[in-house]
Amino acid sequence: MNNNFKFPSPKTTVPSEKKAQRMLEVIPAILTWSTLIGMVVFSYLVPVWMAVFIIAFDIYWIHRTIFISYYSVKAYLQLKEGKRIDWFERCSHVNEVEDYKQEIAKRIVDNENLLAMIHRKKYKKELKQAIDSDRKFLQELKKINGEDVMDWRDIIHVVALPTAIENAENIDPAIKSIQNSIFPNEQIIILLATEERENEEKRMKKVNFLKEKYDGVFQDFIVTTHEVADGEMKCKASNMTYAAKKLQKYFDEKNIDYERIMLSNFDCETITHSQFLAALTYAYITEPDRLKRAYQPIPLYHNNIWDTNAFVRVIVTSSSFWHMFQTTRKEMVTFSSHSEPFATLVKFDFWPVNMISEDSIIYWKGYSYYNSEYYVRPIHLPVSMDAVLAETYWETLKNQYKQKRRWAYGIENFPIIMRAIWPNKKIKFYEKLRVAFEMLEGHHSWATAPFILALLGWLPLIFGGSEFNQSTLAHNLPLITRLLMTLAMSGLIVSVALSFFLLPKRPEHHSRKRYIYMMLQWALVPIIAPTLGAMPAIESQTRILFKKYFTEFWVTDKVKKKQ
Repeated sequence: MNNNFKFPSPKTTVPSEKKAQRMLEVIPAILTWSTLIGMVVFSYLVPVWMAVFIIAFDIYWIHRTIFISYYSVKAYLQLKEGKRIDWFERCSHVNEVEDYKQEIAKRIVDNENLLAMIHRKKYKKELKQAIDSDRKFLQELKKINGEDVMDWRDIIHVVALPTAIENAENIDPAIKSIQNSIFPNEQIIILLATEERENEEKRMKKVNFLKEKYDGVFQDFIVTTHEVADGEMKCKASNMTYAAKKLQKYFDEKNIDYERIMLSNFDCETITHSQFLAALTYAYITEPDRLKRAYQPIPLYHNNIWDTNAFVRVIVTSSSFWHMFQTTRKEMVTFSSHSEPFATLVKFDFWPVNMISEDSIIYWKGYSYYNSEYYVRPIHLPVSMDAVLAETYWETLKNQYKQKRRWAYGIENFPIIMRAIWPNKKIKFYEKLRVAFEMLEGHHSWATAPFILALLGWLPLIFGGSEFNQSTLAHNLPLITRLLMTLAMSGLIVSVALSFFLLPKRPEHHSRKRYIYMMLQWALVPIIAPTLGAMPAIESQTRILFKKYFTEFWVTDKVKKKQ
């Protein structure tokens, strides 16, 4: 651990730091409310300029929509390719990289010869895909230095499943999916991180059931029970830090090198793809700067997507598309279920224990520690989690709002990140500006764009007065806005298509009519975007503005629908 490294605390008592924290944390809400109020004020004061702004914003939104749609499709194709690859073969052969290159080259030649003999289109297409995949892979292998590659047999995977209120039936499928991984179970440790504040009888029933069921299946099944200490919040981050420190002692006692350990911090209902741990292993052992990388699969909310309602399906499917798009960017940040080298986590002392947002702040801690030379390497395989589902329709909507609000509360990271990187002279000034802009722009768009798109086109007509309303611009503004928004609908068409490509198999208890509902649900976007998208973001930012901070991590209650 770097003893000189100090990550800022949001609860600092140092006067200068406290002042900086407060100045920075109000910026997002001020920007958001200035935009929302300014929409009305400037529509009254300068309606012509507002009309010009509306047209410019619509054009910008079309560009943004096309850009995200293109890269979402690209990410989907990478996901398909990732599923076709035999990752266990790759990680188990790459140790002998020169021999492996010759083997792949020979396989390409053999398949090309076989292709000339096959006439059925289906088999020719599959063989062409295999040849193309091997050609790309061969180019990757040529860049790998065999001396940098770790032996896959030395790697230990710890899959951490933090739990607070979830029942065994919520967690069991996640552990079962890990058991069914093609990666050897004897190199996997399950870390069930429970909370002491949970009802003891319920907690022990859950723990005993899972430990008994998976006894002897994995290298070990470790259970920790987090007791909230002074200065800590009741949150996932403090639970994970407690569990990780217990794990550190465990490995110290066994004299196991931290660099051999990969810790995956998953939501406790996360279903992993059977190839995920093998793909993660391959990425880790072949990466020369492996300790300066986090590793991120693609989160999909598919476990119960057929059972939840239309509003939630649109929300979680849109979230999945956003994270797919992020995997195509060098600047991507960790979200939800992700993996880090244990040696790296030890270096910067794990998660902050007094913050709600734990999935992205751990990336920013690494980014700060390594002076911006810390990146997320995407794993092009899915991990599937539960969408929000409660006992009633209305309760499901309320819980979805609360979950979205918790995600939006990630803006609490902004002042911490700025305080961490701004004084750091080893991080380029341009890079600091980029981080600040991307975080502010992202959360600002989240909170304001749905209202701008829905309302701004009409405000100059409502508040602009008779003189403006008699102008040519006023008469044409609704037509121009409608035309531009129609063009922007191309992104929605892409979303609808991808949503069906990504859907898991339809359960037998749902009829084929469900497909019709899943098509029609996208008509709800104009309602969902402001109510379950922007409003939670506005509330989160406003809470911080008025010091109405969240004091504990709200755990989404996700019921299992009885078949």
